[in-house]
Amino acid sequence: MERIEALNRALFLKINAGLGSAPWMIDGAVVIANDLIYLIPVLLIAMWLRGNEAKRRLAIQTCLTAMLGLGLNQVISSVWQHPRPFAMGLGHAWAQHVADSSFPSDHMTIFTAIGISLLLGRERLLGSLTLAAGSGVAWARIFLGLHFPLDMLGAVGVACLSYAALSPLWRHTGDRVTRFVERLYQSFMAWPIAQGWMRR
Repeated sequence: MERIEALNRALFLKINAGLGSAPWMIDGAVVIANDLIYLIPVLLIAMWLRGNEAKRRLAIQTCLTAMLGLGLNQVISSVWQHPRPFAMGLGHAWAQHVADSSFPSDHMTIFTAIGISLLLGRERLLGSLTLAAGSGVAWARIFLGLHFPLDMLGAVGVACLSYAALSPLWRHTGDRVTRFVERLYQSFMAWPIAQGWMRR
């Protein structure tokens, strides 16, 4: 374990931005690290509003997979606290963050859970783009000194576990859950649907 932690820290120091880093790289990394996550709800809402029943079913599945992953992260971080690099005085921190447990990364868990769900749900382009964006976020959060490389690797593992755990249940309940959510949506959005502003 000590050798793994030593490797983890060494890789972090190679990626982490130093004092001589260009300001435009820091600013760009901050945008990638903090703002790309907002594309996820936009993507899922677009799939729901513009998609057929199959796409809506997949949108719900991907959302639930990510939520399960985040729940697993909470369990892991409550059982095993791993400090963030700046809390250990390691490297340089270029963005503010609370000094909670760094392992696993919530951001990377979300991107990976959504990406693999889309890929395996035959939305290959969207899945690939989501995973590519997640890779950028992973780099940016290490570059800014907020995470270690193993935080990202752990997040990938959690996301894969979340997908594997949810998939068997979803095969049996996915259609019923989708119809239930559609009824809720049609009830709450009855007026804009009737006006033709939103798809039924």
